[in-house]
Amino acid sequence: MKNFKYIFLGLILFAVQWAEAQNAKGKTGTFALTNASLVTVTNGTIANGTLIIADGKISALGTDVTIPEGAEVIDCTGLSVYPGMIEGGSRLGLVEVGSDARTRDYNEIGDVIPQMKALTAINPNSVLIPVTRISGVTTALTVPDGSLFPGTAALVNLHGYTPDQMYAGFEAVVLSFPSTGKRGRWDSRSEEDIKKDAEKALKQLNDAWEKAVAYYQIDSAIRAKNSKENMEYYPEMENLLPVVRGEKTLLVEVNAANDIKAAIEWVADKDVKVVFSGVSEGWRVAEELAEAKIPVIAGPVLNIPNREYDRYDRSYANPGIMHKAGVKVAIKTADAENVRNLPYNAGFAATYGMGKEEALKAITIVPAEIFGVADKLGSLEKGKIANVFVTDGDPFETKTQVRHLFIQGWKIPMESRQTKLYDEFLEREPGLKK
Repeated sequence: MKNFKYIFLGLILFAVQWAEAQNAKGKTGTFALTNASLVTVTNGTIANGTLIIADGKISALGTDVTIPEGAEVIDCTGLSVYPGMIEGGSRLGLVEVGSDARTRDYNEIGDVIPQMKALTAINPNSVLIPVTRISGVTTALTVPDGSLFPGTAALVNLHGYTPDQMYAGFEAVVLSFPSTGKRGRWDSRSEEDIKKDAEKALKQLNDAWEKAVAYYQIDSAIRAKNSKENMEYYPEMENLLPVVRGEKTLLVEVNAANDIKAAIEWVADKDVKVVFSGVSEGWRVAEELAEAKIPVIAGPVLNIPNREYDRYDRSYANPGIMHKAGVKVAIKTADAENVRNLPYNAGFAATYGMGKEEALKAITIVPAEIFGVADKLGSLEKGKIANVFVTDGDPFETKTQVRHLFIQGWKIPMESRQTKLYDEFLEREPGLKK
């Protein structure tokens, strides 16, 4: 028993050390970023400006700003300040090692399980979070997948010890819209089997939605009577209820052109808030998406085309084509380990038709608008949450380094698993003989 006690205490100590190692301590206070180029995103660029961070928010910015007494002054001469980038859809925090099922928490059992919430499943101490945030990605939508209604996605800021501390104010029920095509080049199903599977999935979707509407009607009738009567708890329908009411967004994962058209038709007669995600063939149906006024989160951009006969650059050009057609477009990596590559996804979109300014908006203010948090995130404006990063160059360029990082006003150490390994092997003890 005594040995077990020491083993148990040792495991606790290891867990604490591990958590501290992955969630490096930030510091809070008042900060003044001076002599900087302030890239506001929504109001142009302010040359040789100052940005003040206080109480977790941007309290002032401009060329004629008084620095508060006691503020920590950070000289940003030659540097640029940007609003934190927002990842539009990933599995960050829901998986640690993709090949190890014990670390995967994004795919639960069941076809209709909107009650499975990413916010309660996310691991705040994931080693992938520091890797991501020191690249300037301060906020991410973390999304479950794997079934028809696989769960509820959550927008989180990438700093905190608990999900509640990280929560950034947006959740959406995820719908994986039934696919009428092959699931990939490895898919060996016959055309007949593909058709049958698609029809079965669409029927399952319609049945689930009819149940949700019926649940809504019963709930509304009870509310109208001011009755104290309670329905039997039905977690699946209880979590679809806010979507049917139009209170919560339905995030529809859909990619092939025919499926996008079908999804547009499916949501057309439903009074719901909807966002399409993925839309890898959105460029084929950009006019239809624009006419339907459905915002999209496109990605990954760093991808190969869906069809062998498509141009090599269709994935790169996809966001720009949709944007030019009048679609509101945000960008995502759809990744877990490499969400840090969000700026490079945007960079390719910029190069292949979207333009640098719009591509930057697609990973800052546009996702903030789509998620309904543009009053808090997405640009450098007085009163917004201080999610800010400072660079020595264009964030879309791989040679650019992030010099300083703030999340919710906390100054975050520029430290991750990679930086620790770099430092460890740069200064080896015992080192190599000279």
